[in-house]
Amino acid sequence: MAVNMPGLDFEKPIIELERKIEELKGFTTREDLGMSGELKGLEAKLAQIKKEIYENLIPWQRVQLARHPKRPYTLDYIEMIMTDFIEIHGDRHFADDKAIVGGLAALNGEKIMVMGHQKGRDTKENLVRNFGSAHPEGYRKAIRLMKMAEKFSLPVVTFIDTPGAYPGIGAEERGQAEAIAYNLREMAILQIPIIIFVIGEGGSGGALGIGVGDKIYVLENAYYSVISPEGCAAILWKERARSPDAAKSLKLTAKDLLEMGIIDGIIKEPLGGAHRNPQETAENIKTAIKKDLEALKKTPKDKLIEMRYEKFRSIGVFNEPSK
Repeated sequence: MAVNMPGLDFEKPIIELERKIEELKGFTTREDLGMSGELKGLEAKLAQIKKEIYENLIPWQRVQLARHPKRPYTLDYIEMIMTDFIEIHGDRHFADDKAIVGGLAALNGEKIMVMGHQKGRDTKENLVRNFGSAHPEGYRKAIRLMKMAEKFSLPVVTFIDTPGAYPGIGAEERGQAEAIAYNLREMAILQIPIIIFVIGEGGSGGALGIGVGDKIYVLENAYYSVISPEGCAAILWKERARSPDAAKSLKLTAKDLLEMGIIDGIIKEPLGGAHRNPQETAENIKTAIKKDLEALKKTPKDKLIEMRYEKFRSIGVFNEPSK
C-alpha cells in the first residue's frame, strides 16, 4: 500500500510502518550500509504484521475492505480483463441508470456481454452513480442486455458491488421490487452461460437482481448478504455500534458462503485486498471466467437451465422436528 492510500482502523500499524520505511528510503544511500540494514529489518517486520493482520480478519473487517474507496470497480475489471468494450445505455422505458453499466466486450477474442454495479471515486461521481444503488431502470437495462446476449448466443458475465437497490420513493413508484423479481425469473431461464462475481458489496435484492447464474464467485474480501450489517444491527439491537456482531452472525464472508454451498468458489485477492494489486485480482477473475466458459459452452441449453434451477433450489438447510 502506498503511504498516501487511505487506510482502515485495523490497518494503522501497517500504514505507520510503511510511512517509516518510505522516510528511511529517502535518506538511504548505497554507501549507508547501517541504515540499509535497518530498512531490511523494518521491511521484514512489515511483512510479518501484514500476514498477522490480514490472515486473521474478522467478518466486519472484511466488510470494511469490501467498501475500500480504492477497491477496483466493474469498469476497472472490464478494462483490465476485456477488450473492445462498447457500453450500451438505457432501459427503453424511462432512463439510463448509471449505477449499472453494461455492454459488449471481447475476452481473448470471444464476444461476451458484461455488466455490473458501478460506484464513483469521489462525491460528485458517486452522486451520478448513486453510490452503486440501482433504480428499476438499471435492472431493466441489465435484463435487456441479457436478452440481447441470448439472441446472439453470447455468454454473460456480471459484477456485483452494491449496498442494495435504491429504496427511494421514485424507485418504488417505478416498480423496484417488480423489476428485481422479473430479473430473477428471466435470468433463471436464459439459455446462455451466466457467470457471477461479487467484487465488493453484495447487498440484498440489489445484488440478486443481476445475481442468478450458473457459477457464482465471491472475492476473498467481498461479502454477500441478505442485509447490510448496519441494517441488521438496527433491526435486532437498535444500535449501529453492534454492526460487527451482525456481520459475524450473518455469515456473509466468502468462506462462510462457500461452506454453506451458496457460492461455487472464492477468488483470491492479494494480501491486504484487491486494491493493493488490482491487476493480480483481475487475472484471477479472468482465469475463472475462461475455465467456466469452456465447460458451460459445451452444456446443452436445456441441461444448463435445469442445473441452474437445481443449484438455487438446493440452497438452504431445513430441520424438521421429529414426530
